[in-house]
Amino acid sequence: MAQTRKPELIYVVEDEAAIARLIADTLEKFSYRTELFRTAEAFFHGLRHQVPDLVVLDLGLPDMDGMAVLQQLRRKHTCGLLVVTGRADTHDRVMGLELGADDYVVKPFEPRELIARVRSILRRYPGQVTLPADPAQRIAEFAGWRFEPGSNTLVSPGGQQETLSTAEAQLLGVLLAHPNHILTREQLLEGRDVSALDRSIDLRISRLRRRFEENPQHAKLIKTVYGAGYLLAATVTWT
Repeated sequence: MAQTRKPELIYVVEDEAAIARLIADTLEKFSYRTELFRTAEAFFHGLRHQVPDLVVLDLGLPDMDGMAVLQQLRRKHTCGLLVVTGRADTHDRVMGLELGADDYVVKPFEPRELIARVRSILRRYPGQVTLPADPAQRIAEFAGWRFEPGSNTLVSPGGQQETLSTAEAQLLGVLLAHPNHILTREQLLEGRDVSALDRSIDLRISRLRRRFEENPQHAKLIKTVYGAGYLLAATVTWT
């Protein structure tokens, strides 16, 4: 079964109703799906039900500081993040980017600027992919390689087959599910405590790189993003 995509889902977190409606209307004109949230509490409740492709986040929410919302979002999720702020202070905008925002726009902004930034961010993220229900039937193709999670089989571009260990296969599966996306060690461990296993992740990454004959100092497929985590730099097709 080939991958299928839905129009991207964007959460708009903005307490000013007129601005929230303007953002949503602009996004919907370009065929994006939207949901509106007026408070941080409502936003986090929405996240428990579904994680969007991108969040448009106003920093001036009534019930929680926007920077704290940003940090909490980034600790748990890896969707796109566009900050909307009325703050003219450059320090706030820089801090937002350092805490994990992909980009920002300053109020007032032109709708076409919003769409341009949204498109730019979404190009960095894989979007939502519908996979076959049976994991044994899923096959990932990327950079000439082929991975079959049902049997932990990795096939090289030249047709050579290897069987990965369970730990390596689980790690590769997480990377393949989020290509071109920085994943923290916590995310690679899928929520397990990272404190005792920090070096374990680095070791598994190193072993995977050797499978792909990557030089750890100049890795091109599984990249180290210093201070953030790891990124699989490839387009992934699931069938």
